[in-house]
Amino acid sequence: MYRFEITAYTQTGESIGLVGSTPELGLWDIVKCVHLRTSGDRYPLWWTDKIDIQQSLSGDGQIEYKYIRLDAKGNARWESLLDTNRWIPIEPNDHSSTIIVDDGAFGYLQPYPFGYLKEPAVKMPVEEGAERLKIIVIGSSVALGYRAWFLKGWVWLLAQALQQKYGHKLVNVSEVGANVSRTIARFGSVVTPEQPDVVIIGLSLGNEGLAYCPPHERRAVQRRFESGLQQLVKMTRDIGAIPILGGVYPNGDYSQEHYWLIRDTHNRMLSWGVPVLDWLAAVDDGQGRWKAGISFDPAHPNTVGHSLMYQQIDQHLFDIDKDKLAKEKQHFRQPKEFPIYFDNAGFHVSVCMEEKRLRIVNPSQYSYTIAPYWQELQTALQSKAGLIPGIYIAKDVQPGTLPFFAVENGAIASTINIPPGADLEYTTAFNIFSPSNVLFYDGHLGILQADEHHLWVINESDNEYNIQPMWTEVCNALKAMPSGVYEDPLYPDAPFRTMMIGKDGLESRVKAPPKSAMLFQYKCKLSDISRVAILPLGDRCAVRMMLYKMEYDGPAFPFDLTRTTNIGDVADAIENGFDDMWNPAFLHYSPDAGRIYHSKWSGLSFAHEVEETDDPTSDMSPVHERMRVRYTARSERFWYALRHCDKVLFVRTGISDRGGVIDLVNKLQKQCQGKPFHLLLLSPQSDDEFLDLPNVLHYNVEFNPDCMYDDLGHWMYCTEVMRGILESLGVSSKNLFWCPPKIPKG
Repeated sequence: MYRFEITAYTQTGESIGLVGSTPELGLWDIVKCVHLRTSGDRYPLWWTDKIDIQQSLSGDGQIEYKYIRLDAKGNARWESLLDTNRWIPIEPNDHSSTIIVDDGAFGYLQPYPFGYLKEPAVKMPVEEGAERLKIIVIGSSVALGYRAWFLKGWVWLLAQALQQKYGHKLVNVSEVGANVSRTIARFGSVVTPEQPDVVIIGLSLGNEGLAYCPPHERRAVQRRFESGLQQLVKMTRDIGAIPILGGVYPNGDYSQEHYWLIRDTHNRMLSWGVPVLDWLAAVDDGQGRWKAGISFDPAHPNTVGHSLMYQQIDQHLFDIDKDKLAKEKQHFRQPKEFPIYFDNAGFHVSVCMEEKRLRIVNPSQYSYTIAPYWQELQTALQSKAGLIPGIYIAKDVQPGTLPFFAVENGAIASTINIPPGADLEYTTAFNIFSPSNVLFYDGHLGILQADEHHLWVINESDNEYNIQPMWTEVCNALKAMPSGVYEDPLYPDAPFRTMMIGKDGLESRVKAPPKSAMLFQYKCKLSDISRVAILPLGDRCAVRMMLYKMEYDGPAFPFDLTRTTNIGDVADAIENGFDDMWNPAFLHYSPDAGRIYHSKWSGLSFAHEVEETDDPTSDMSPVHERMRVRYTARSERFWYALRHCDKVLFVRTGISDRGGVIDLVNKLQKQCQGKPFHLLLLSPQSDDEFLDLPNVLHYNVEFNPDCMYDDLGHWMYCTEVMRGILESLGVSSKNLFWCPPKIPKG
């Protein structure tokens, strides 16, 4: 008995029919076609009732057929006008279960069919002989044989061959849709109880989402996949079995960049010291997609593709006797550490190649410095250690020693001080990556959750990474960590080594030096520190410029990029909630000045709102809309920062009068509603002008943005002066309040 099914999208009144070369299928007469049905919960899948065509065997042992689309009047349209037909072999055996023929999508005729038994027959266990090995395959749908006829894919073909050739028993515990995380979760329940001798791990980057994830996530997907495979290899060895990795394989939706990534993963897998079933040469078209005619759909090979994958397997990998197997198991249970360098003072370096681990011991009374120029040691590392490129992390960080080093070309590329009496162990950062702890990875920067109170920030690139709340992907990734303040315990006072995490993710800026690793440790709740928001209040953009050079800048606030020469305008705008700041009725463009002036607040003007494509003299509507969007967001940030910080430092440059300052302070006090604040005035005026004014701080300095633009040296000088002022007020990257670019709702 056969049941045919296909995926087809139809219009109201349309249906799907099946017509073919046997009497049961209408002998190509559309009037006698077999009608398919669907249901609301299964549409667009259509299927036939069971059809008995066992007795309609044609001379060549197969039947041919096509699907048709029928309209409400019974008019038919063939799914394809080509001479090519669909076909299936007629199975001569008497199957007690129905054969499901899955034909994929309407209109896409497959060169080879896919069918399987609805209820596979129960296989009797094979009695194990003294020399027989048990092999477990754990993987995804391709390993299950999906899209091969009767699920006789590469694993089934391998099982038959190994049973005949060596008497080995192969058990397939693969699962449709499995990825590395799911496979790791299943391993203990489906692999360990089998007590296998060999475990074949057959997974794909496709099931990790590589083909469809945003470009910026592809490297993270790749790293999670590779880390997951490494973890599965370790789990296999931990139960005393030999691991074999199924190689990467194509996907019909891969691009050239995807192909580069799978080749990159393939090359790395070959360096792991684990046998790899190399399929790319047989099934890859050279661009990451399946060769013509060997795939059923983008993710799966067809019967021919499975056969090609099977043919690529070197069966000598499984020519293992029990004695050899016992030695292999013992080898992995007790990874061997051996010395590669030592000197007369007892200083020595050992390596464990299986675990990619390096041990440095200095029993002498002298300090050693490992540096790229130590040629003798570096040569020993390159020839004997098998170090892989990237960052190596110290197992136990010791005072006075670098907690990491970088490896390039098999040698240590960092400079490390090894103090007297040190016994240091470093392992590749790869070993601490696992699918469950990778929060973010872009190919160079990795952020990993070590545990509930620790996270690693690993930068494998040659450039410094500036990690800040406006980096949406990183900000969102850190939502996985408990809210709080995290510090680098080795350098707690260094700038940008404090990470603040709230319910919406990252709330501070962190810098990751080139080729570095930082372990951030939970210090306290966010509420345990007093975070200061810096809110500029004009008169020009000098404050914004200096905060930018200090890297204290975030998304813009209302006065950041305006000219506000009248302090009374600032006070009035704040008192009225900025509502009229972008009101078109008050905005007027001056072609001569190239600025937009405000008629309500005469001291307010804008120089950065008109773009090259605008024609403000004849149509200001695009500018008005742009300003509405920008300044609505900037005002929302102003009020959000004011409400959520612990202290506020308002900063204004330019000449101010005492009466105007008093008025502004009174209005700020009303808005702060009891929250501590200061108004920092930076102007070339005598301090006496503002003497004894509460909440007012004045510095007799001048910061001219025009001079800064003209002279970078002057800009940097002003920035250092500003930094000193902020530090004297207790404001630094350790307690700065960072406003999110997009204000959270609720």
